[in-house]
Amino acid sequence: MSELSRIGVAIDSDLLGKFDELIEKRGYTNRSEAFRDLIRDRLVHQDWESPDRQVVGTVTLVYDHHVRMLSEKLTDLQHDFHRSILSTLHVHLDHDNCLEVLVVRGKAAVVKKISDALISTKGVKHGQLTITTSGAGLA
Repeated sequence: MSELSRIGVAIDSDLLGKFDELIEKRGYTNRSEAFRDLIRDRLVHQDWESPDRQVVGTVTLVYDHHVRMLSEKLTDLQHDFHRSILSTLHVHLDHDNCLEVLVVRGKAAVVKKISDALISTKGVKHGQLTITTSGAGLA
């Protein structure tokens, strides 16, 4: 770990009170770690806003497996991007609905392209892309 630096921050009392409530609900033991996480979050967002940056993430899909040819279309799309898809998890939620989670890695633009292609496939009820970082470069 690198050397710690101390800083002073002026914050409106009401805003600080709301922040303290939030970090208590989330289980932080002190403000410093909560501030560090906020800063890290912004740095990660900055990374994946750059199309050439390497990112990791998940694509979560919920769909009705009875929709004609949907499973085949999703599988074909996954094969098209096999180099960027590290793993998949398929869960049968009930008789009709499935949950699929794909772990993806690659350039941000490619990861977004994969996600958009899967989520926009006719028959997908809901989809969500969550992008994060491999952690390299974050303290």
